[in-house]
Amino acid sequence: MIFASGKGSNAKNIIKYFSLREDVEVVYVLSNNKSAKALQMAHRYDVGALYFDRAALYESNEVYNILKDVNPDLIVLAGFLWLLPQKILDKFPNKIINIHPALLPKYGGKGMYGDKVHRAVVENKESKTGITIHYVNEKYDEGEIIAQFYTDVSPDDNPQEVAKKVQALEKKHFPKVIDEIMFPK
Repeated sequence: MIFASGKGSNAKNIIKYFSLREDVEVVYVLSNNKSAKALQMAHRYDVGALYFDRAALYESNEVYNILKDVNPDLIVLAGFLWLLPQKILDKFPNKIINIHPALLPKYGGKGMYGDKVHRAVVENKESKTGITIHYVNEKYDEGEIIAQFYTDVSPDDNPQEVAKKVQALEKKHFPKVIDEIMFPK
């Protein structure tokens, strides 16, 4: 099960990675954004796509009941921008992961996503950046770190160039880490 709020590039990469496997099925892509391209992408790959609003997540049990009924082995946040309610965290301990486009704990927290992160990396003249895959808890980007992958940032890189480097790391590593979590060696 994948939660996404935007384009769905990570969701697409995950779906494609596992599409030839018989032991893994991405059942749904869920989104809090009615016009998220992630929902359209899911349909193209014959994966269920569901939109939900704030009330369905926080004020009712609608999303919780979907998760409870499906009982996924893993819930992947791939560009999902809301905190999950405590009852979902409690129901699925160590079964919810997120990817962040920086080396946490730097450049994490509420409001730090996408281009905002890459701009901050460039403005602070960082020599390295990367991705962090971590477990989800009740705070933004503070769950236990599972894996980090690095890339160099040159002094003349702009935020768009940094974003391309980070996206290359996401594409290369995120599905593999999911695979390792689901099937530890």
